[in-house]
Amino acid sequence: SLSGELQSNCRIVWVPDPKHVWKSAEIIRDFHLGNSVLDLRLEDGTEYQFKVDLESPLLPHLRNPDILVGENDLTALSYLHEPAVLHNLRVRFVESKIIYTYCGIILVAVNPYKQLHIYGDAVIQAYSGQNMGDMDPHIFAVAEEAYKQMARNRKNQSIIVSGESGAGKTVSARYAMRYFAVVSKSGSKTRVEDKVLASNPITEAIGNAKTTRNYNSSRFGKYTEISFDKQYRIIGANMRTYLLEKSRVVFQAENERNYHIFYQMCACAELPEFQTLRLSSADKFQYTSMSGEIGIEGVDDRRDMEETRKTFSLLGLTDEFQSDVFRVLAAILHLGNVQIKAAGGEHSSVPSSDPHLVVFCDLLHVSAPELCRWLCNRRMVLVMETVVMPVPPERATSARDALAKQVYAKLFDCVIQKINAALKVPGIQHAFVGVLDIYGFETFDTNSFEQFCINYANEKLQQQFNLHVFKLEQEEYMKEDIPWTLIDFYDNQPVIDLIEAKMGILDLLDEECLFPQGTDQNWLQKLYNYLHDNPLFEKPRMSNEAFMIQHFADKVEYQSKGFLEKNRDALYEDLLEIMRASKFEFLANFFHEEAQSIKPTKGFQVKSARPGVKPANKELRTTVGDKFRSSLYLLMETLNATTPHYVRCIKPNDEKLPFEYDSRRVVQQLRACGVLETIHISAQSYPSRWTYIEFYNRYSILMTPMELTVKDKQQACKTAVQRIIQDSNQYKFGRTKIFFRAGQVAYLEKLRLDRLRGACVILQKHVRGWSQRRWYLRTREAVIVLQQYVRGQRQIRAAAIKHGWAALVLQRHWRGYRMRQIYLLVRLSTVTIQAFTRGWIARRRYKKMVEVQKALVLQKYARAWLARRRFQTMRRLVINVQLSFRVQNLRKKIEDQVRGMLLTSDLLTPERRVVNPCLCSDLKPRGVVVNMIPGLAAYIIYMCIRHSDYLNDGTKLKSLMNGVITGVKAVIKDHQKDFETLSFWLSNTNHLINCLKQYSGEEEFMKQNTPRQNNNCLKNFDLSEHRQILSDLAIHIYHRFLTVMEKTLTPMIVPGMLEHESLQGVFSMKPPGFRQRSASAPPGAEAHTITSVLQMLSSFHGTMTQHGMEAGLLRQAVKQLFFLTGAVTLNNILLRKDLCSCRKGMQIRCNISYLEEWLKEQGLGASSAMDTLKPLSQAAWLLQVNKSTDEDAKDIADNCTELNPVQIIKILNSYTPIDAFEKRVTSSFVRKVQAQLQDHEGSNQLMLDTQYRFQVTFPFCPSPQALELLQVPSSLHLGFLTRL
Repeated sequence: SLSGELQSNCRIVWVPDPKHVWKSAEIIRDFHLGNSVLDLRLEDGTEYQFKVDLESPLLPHLRNPDILVGENDLTALSYLHEPAVLHNLRVRFVESKIIYTYCGIILVAVNPYKQLHIYGDAVIQAYSGQNMGDMDPHIFAVAEEAYKQMARNRKNQSIIVSGESGAGKTVSARYAMRYFAVVSKSGSKTRVEDKVLASNPITEAIGNAKTTRNYNSSRFGKYTEISFDKQYRIIGANMRTYLLEKSRVVFQAENERNYHIFYQMCACAELPEFQTLRLSSADKFQYTSMSGEIGIEGVDDRRDMEETRKTFSLLGLTDEFQSDVFRVLAAILHLGNVQIKAAGGEHSSVPSSDPHLVVFCDLLHVSAPELCRWLCNRRMVLVMETVVMPVPPERATSARDALAKQVYAKLFDCVIQKINAALKVPGIQHAFVGVLDIYGFETFDTNSFEQFCINYANEKLQQQFNLHVFKLEQEEYMKEDIPWTLIDFYDNQPVIDLIEAKMGILDLLDEECLFPQGTDQNWLQKLYNYLHDNPLFEKPRMSNEAFMIQHFADKVEYQSKGFLEKNRDALYEDLLEIMRASKFEFLANFFHEEAQSIKPTKGFQVKSARPGVKPANKELRTTVGDKFRSSLYLLMETLNATTPHYVRCIKPNDEKLPFEYDSRRVVQQLRACGVLETIHISAQSYPSRWTYIEFYNRYSILMTPMELTVKDKQQACKTAVQRIIQDSNQYKFGRTKIFFRAGQVAYLEKLRLDRLRGACVILQKHVRGWSQRRWYLRTREAVIVLQQYVRGQRQIRAAAIKHGWAALVLQRHWRGYRMRQIYLLVRLSTVTIQAFTRGWIARRRYKKMVEVQKALVLQKYARAWLARRRFQTMRRLVINVQLSFRVQNLRKKIEDQVRGMLLTSDLLTPERRVVNPCLCSDLKPRGVVVNMIPGLAAYIIYMCIRHSDYLNDGTKLKSLMNGVITGVKAVIKDHQKDFETLSFWLSNTNHLINCLKQYSGEEEFMKQNTPRQNNNCLKNFDLSEHRQILSDLAIHIYHRFLTVMEKTLTPMIVPGMLEHESLQGVFSMKPPGFRQRSASAPPGAEAHTITSVLQMLSSFHGTMTQHGMEAGLLRQAVKQLFFLTGAVTLNNILLRKDLCSCRKGMQIRCNISYLEEWLKEQGLGASSAMDTLKPLSQAAWLLQVNKSTDEDAKDIADNCTELNPVQIIKILNSYTPIDAFEKRVTSSFVRKVQAQLQDHEGSNQLMLDTQYRFQVTFPFCPSPQALELLQVPSSLHLGFLTRL
């Protein structure tokens, strides 16, 4: 309704529309109570008058502000009503291409009719361990919540997937089970999780079929219990089925098919293993061709058959069992082709030579004459005698079809039992998660017994759902200490009583089935007589063969024809005896066990709502309705003993067009699946709920300066709310949250927007004033300059004429003076040049005479020097020969002295045993000298190796190397979670590898050695094989080292990079829904920030530097950490719509700059670590860039080279404005970007693989350390080492 300030002009409301159900309109004139019409303007510009009933004024629903549209949770909407829900779903589905939306505890899944890249293993890992409100809505989030609650609360869980045919129930249930299989690996060789998933192709083959609404429609209900042990790993599964559509075996409507398995077998008829079944193409059999539809576009039945057989084998079902199943299925097809002819009067006959009859009897090993006889006759047991009566062809055909249906139903149950047996493994079930894939509410042009049972089941499920929602609402209020007031909600117990209570519809149906001559018309007349006073039961005005029931979702008209036959599900006893007498044991067992009552499993006691009717003889069996009611009671008892989770699948259109939204079809399903009932319950109380911190962060702009100075934020929020909202009934203060009634958040958003708009106006006023003043001052200054210039020009022109004549006089005298000066200068220069020339000629003659005299002197001295040099050369040669012998002797003595300085461990014991592995364990990473001399442990180990090489003791050297490797492995195993130990031994292992290369004697590694270092080279052994072993060990340590760092850093990434608001004034919070986001840190703990991330990186870097890790290896480790940071951050952006905003992009780019600055501070600016953040950087840029024109689309395609098209489109579709000043990305712009990205190559995966590791290399880096100068400190307690 319109009330208070929201009653003003220019408000938007929803009005009914026959085509779109609801359409938007703007109020153009104020409305006052007593007015008969409300003046509106529709979106197309036409004016519309909404008539208002003055006696009971029902005004249009108000539309939510655009900022609230497109929310992950429908309960986050301020105005909760049908048009708001419908519009929010349409915006998410059509514009944002998002198929999942929360509605309180319900996950609404809209079928996209298109393959989406949101179900990979990387997505599963992203949702694993997350709280349900932390990520975007997803079937994986529901599965994770069920798995987490099972482990945390130790209570069984159920996931209830419902919806009409074609809505995607089977696919959703399949993805839920796949999630459990991935996150809870069994760890056993039996691979139970693979078997659980493998059961789906089999059940779909024998239980799914093509309908007019769905190419792969499940024609039965299925409840799969996935069992877990105490470690919450899958140990088995159990499947229960409900109400198989047996009539489909013998009849299909136009454009529909029989069960898939029949067409798969016909497609493989020519294979050798199927030759004995004598099959042909599907169009040759009555049961597979009566609808004229034998194929499905895009489906290969032959390939599907291979998949079916493969899964049979994976489940451990033998080839013999598979062969038996195919024999029975083939026999059913041949039975459908048996011709029953009229034989005059009420008689019928089957030729014994009928080829299909012969094949049927041959496959099942039954008597052909007996089958012919009892298909065409019926045994009547009277009081005194037994009479055999012929039946007409129509009843004989019905008997044939009844036999086919019964055989198929028995086969279906047998296969399910075998699957359950295969899925049961040794072990005790500690808990289970049940996945219920069941039909939704159905209403067709013609509704029969199947639709009646389906809608009955949905009534029971809706009742359980209503009670659960009501219970959760009550618990929320009690937890927040808010007084609980009763909420009026729809209770469908009267409808359930109408169906199942004494003298209800099912009771009267079972009673009529007891009479041999009972008919549908008699039963219908009883309904009219007994139920005519019930307001939920009606008799159609224009029909005497139907009845109507007012279900919770809609009023449905049921045709009574066939109700008795389908409820009895009877088969002549004579035909049953033929089947029991079969020599085909597999078939005979079906009917031998028929008489045994079905005992409920798992220890549940099923009690009927009324006393059961005890059959008088074996022909009075339990009816289908009674069986279904019992199984439904068992199901409800199971669900009530578990914590339920709801998935409602919606079919957006009947044409199966991708991302097309038919509002009429959607709203019909929303009314039928309980989503609107949830909205109704929420809207009656306080649907909008904010924590105090969230409210303070969002609406502190509305607080007064005095309220902002209050240190207690909770008290500040209370004061502000009491001041802003005068009616105290519109809100309640809880312990941790503020509860608002419908519309109040929209009111707060309006006030916030008005405040922001007012601030913008003030800013614009001052900016425009400043701009105008600056323009005026610049203009005035320019005018003054121009005036000065003009006046100056005038004065210059007057003075120029006066000074002109004076200038001519001055020029004449000046020119004469200059010519005289030039003449005198030229004359003086000429005289000077002549004098210098004569002097130069005389000096040249003198110098030539001096040079001749000097040459004679030089020749004399040169001849004397040559004679002396010949003498000295001869003397030096003699001296060198004398010294060579003396140097050789001294060198031997020096080498012996150097060897004596080497470290060794030979003196460990008198027996001279090799180094013990304790050398590795005794070297601690925190030793003082170890920290001062990086690689000391590696140098000590190498010197021991050097001594063994010097002794030329191969056995000792091999034992030493094995001991070192074993010791390091033991230390790593004992300290596999100790970062410092892993860093220490990674650094020293790398140093040891470098030592073995540097002193190997190979020239390529000795180029930078000093002569003293060359003396320490190995002389006798080649340790290249041991170097390879040590390299493998180093790689193992490196990966373990990375794992420890990643586990420490990962919990900080999302809070620090995305959730923490490090930029002042930038807040990207929006109104939350029922699924509150969980806190990043435990209560009382400090939340992670970007500073926390940088501090942790600095800690890692400091430890690695302290242990002397080689620079190249350190850069590789930092690069891996940066890749993890970028990948985790980008994956969360892709899976969280609330993070896709312009302000969040600004925040991310700021945090990336902090990371880049950290690299420069650590001297790693030249590394390639920043390259790993390019996808994240481009995603942040994409969030900030303009997204409207063709040029923008081209820029996005050109600049986002590190993102694949799937990721770009996902970010654009998920873009969410934080306030009214931002614009949404239009669908037309997204299509423009898609067109630009058509030629882009790359992966189609949505998520980055956070487990990806760059290939590690260990570059050779020689050490300048002089090994003979090392000192082993006593603080290390390595007393078994001795210097020689």
